[in-house]
Parts: sequence; structure tokens; C-alpha cells
Amino acid sequence: MNTHATREPSFRQSVDLMFNRAVALMDLPPGLEEKIRVCNATYTVRFGVRLRGQIQTFTGYRSVHSEHMEPVKGGIRYALGVNQDEVEALAALMTYKCALVEAPFGGSKGGLCIDPRQYEEHELELITRRFAYELAKRDLIHPSQNVPAPDMGTGEREMAWIADQYRRMNTTDINASACVTGKPIHAGGIAGRVEATGRGVQYALQEFFRHPEDIAKAGLSGKLDGKRVIVQGLGNVGYHAAKFLSSEDGAIITGIIERDGALVSQAGIDVDDVRAWIVKHGGVKGYYNAQYVETGAAVLEEDCDILIPAAMEGVINLGNADRIRAPLIIEAANGPITAGADEVLREKGCIIIPDMFANAGGVTVSYFEWVKNLSHIRFGRMGRRQEEARHQLIVDELQRLDEHLGDAWSMSPDFKRRYLRGADELELVRSGLDDTMREAYQSMSEVWHARDDVVDLRTAAYIVSISRVALSYKEKGL
Repeated sequence: MNTHATREPSFRQSVDLMFNRAVALMDLPPGLEEKIRVCNATYTVRFGVRLRGQIQTFTGYRSVHSEHMEPVKGGIRYALGVNQDEVEALAALMTYKCALVEAPFGGSKGGLCIDPRQYEEHELELITRRFAYELAKRDLIHPSQNVPAPDMGTGEREMAWIADQYRRMNTTDINASACVTGKPIHAGGIAGRVEATGRGVQYALQEFFRHPEDIAKAGLSGKLDGKRVIVQGLGNVGYHAAKFLSSEDGAIITGIIERDGALVSQAGIDVDDVRAWIVKHGGVKGYYNAQYVETGAAVLEEDCDILIPAAMEGVINLGNADRIRAPLIIEAANGPITAGADEVLREKGCIIIPDMFANAGGVTVSYFEWVKNLSHIRFGRMGRRQEEARHQLIVDELQRLDEHLGDAWSMSPDFKRRYLRGADELELVRSGLDDTMREAYQSMSEVWHARDDVVDLRTAAYIVSISRVALSYKEKGL
């Protein structure tokens, strides 16, 4: 434990502190401020499941922070650290996150106090279905009221079980598929959902690097190409972010931190290779193509251009904040920087791209999946071939020109194939996500630059979000 633990606010307190910091710069009526801040309701469920010859009791939560828009949205995590405070803090973050990226949802979050690695697949299915039953019978899973998604310790598999459980309980609900997002493709999911949060982190960084004045504030220059990146946590989010940044943007992954230690290599680390190693060996220890460091946390303090904490909350705290050397930190996880550390880093001039924006790729693509489920048709199904036919007209004309001009001019070799391809669901999802991340960054950046009293992107993000939530409430007549 760090010596500052006494002064360190909890995750819940951190979210409240950051909320208060933003609200102090806004002109909200006190009653409305309170209404937006508090968590509307938290349901605690304790249920028994017969496993291994005896009944085991599990504790789960579903918290609804704000119903200014419905349904409310938020993941379900499976972890031993799950408690009411954490779930309520995450639900509040979801409210602000959805408002920031203009996804029409209120904020919610769920959790089950369990270590999923201690159970076989069939046991996890029994536990998940029972948990889903307890929530669904109280409308805490419902296409028009409360739509969960995957989070730490859960994935497509769990979402498929939850959707099936809801369908069994609501046999006549034609929109049953929309009761949860993050499902496998064959079970009503959407292309690009698994990569969505990591892809969103990439788009967030790309947009940051389109703003020369913001790059300069971080003391950096140029583009993403050649930037040294350290990633903490190679789970779904960290893996995809690192993979896309290295393979598509030319970034160099110089450090990967996992629960059993870290890997370091200035020449760059092959992310896919490490991922395969972790799947096979359960950790990074013994990996042959980079230097192994036993105390992973120390690598957070290594020299790099961009630090991506992508695992747990509170990894950068008062105990290590003054030793962090990265000029730019992007919060791929929820709450990886405590409120205390946030202050220390700001004073050092470090730029932080905040979690409520940086990891909003997941909820954005979840929104697309929900819309797909409600419309009962995959994206691109009606327009794709028509788009290709129109493109064909242009290519045919260019072909005539090509033949007419002989050697004087010809089409670029790959142009025809690339131009003729109509957008499929994955391309449309990526396009929608990219657009969402750009717009959200610009709305944050605008507040950051326009106001002298807004010193960082996090405060700017909160101001944008809270004002949107406030507007929703005012329009409702509250």
C-alpha cells in the first residue's frame, strides 16, 4: 500500500471531486446540480446457485445513476473487488460518458463479486443466468429501460447467456435482442464491437494529433508515427489499442505491463506475439523477445511519449504520480488516475486524455448494436450494392478515358478495386465511431481553449457532459 493511502480519495470520491471541480465553474441551480450528482438507485442482489454439491451465495449489483434518458447503459463486471461504491462511481461515469459522445442513454453499471477464473464454463453459465434472472425480473435488464454490456471479466459469451435468459422470460418481446449489447455476431451482435474500446482509443489519439496547439501543450511534436508507447494491461482494450497504434499509425510499443510483470524493449514489442504468449502461458514471464521486469508497476514510470493505462482504476496514485515521466496519458481504463494524482500530473504539465472520452468507443458501438437490434437489419444491407453500382459508372468512364489516352494516363493500380467496394457493416461501424470520437474531442477541446478557468481536458469533458445532462432535465420540465 502506498504511504499516501490516508490522503488518497477512493474511486467514488475521485469521481465526485472531479464532478465538483467542473460544477464550480458552471452556473447551475443548486437543486439541479444535486439531482445530476446523486445516484438514483442501486439494487443489491444475493442469490444462491448449487455448485459442486452445495449452494454458493453470490452478491451482485446494478446501479442506475441517471435516467435523464432511457434506456440506461453500462457494463457488468465480474471481479472480486466489486462493491457498491465502485459500481455507483462507474454508473456516474457512464452518464457523463454517454452525454459526451451523444449516445442517447442514461448511466448505469453492474457487477458481480466473483473471480471468474475459479469456475468452469458451465458453472459460470449457471451463475450468469441466475444473476440475469434476478435483474431482468426487476426490469434492470430490458431493451427500453436498462441495457448492460461486457466489462472486466465478462465478454461475448456472458452477453449471449444474458440475452437468452431475457428471451426465455419475455417470449413475446420482439426486441429481446436489444436487452444487452456486446453479443456474438451470430447472436445479434455487431461487427467491430470486440475491438471497439481499443479502436476508440486509437481514434482519440489520432484526433488529438490533428490539433497542433494540443500536441504542443503536451511538449510533443509531429504525428503518432514513431511515438513510444507503454501499455498497462493487455486485456481486450489494451491489446486492440496497442495493436492498431503499432500496425496502422507507426507507434512503437516499448513497454507492456501485465499482472505478473512487464516487458520492455526500445526496439518495439510485437503485440500479437505477446498476446499469443499470454494465452498459452498465463502471463508475460518467460517471453523471449523483450526484457522481463518483475515489478510491472515500475515500468509505468519509464520514459515514453504516451502512457496507456488500460486495466484497473487507481494505478497512478499519490504514491507514484511524481515519478511518471510520460507527457501524454490516455485513460483507456476507467479511473486509472486518482484525483490526487491527477492534480500532481497537471502541475507537472502532463496532458491527460480522460477516461470518459478515451474509452467511450465501447458504449458508442454498443449504441450502434442496440440500434441494429431494434431495426432488425444489419448496417449496409440495403445500400451497399447500390453504392457499388454508382461507383461502377465512374470506373467505367475512367476506363474509357484510360483506353482513349493510351500511355499518357492510366488509373492507379489498386484504385479500381478499392473504389468499387461498398461499405460493409464493419466499415460503417468504424466510420461512425471515428466521427463520434472526433466530434466529442472537438467539443471538449473547444471548452479547454475558450476558458481560462478550465485548465485540463477532464474538467472540459465534465463541463460538456453536465451541461448536456442539465439540458435534458430542463427540457423534461424537471
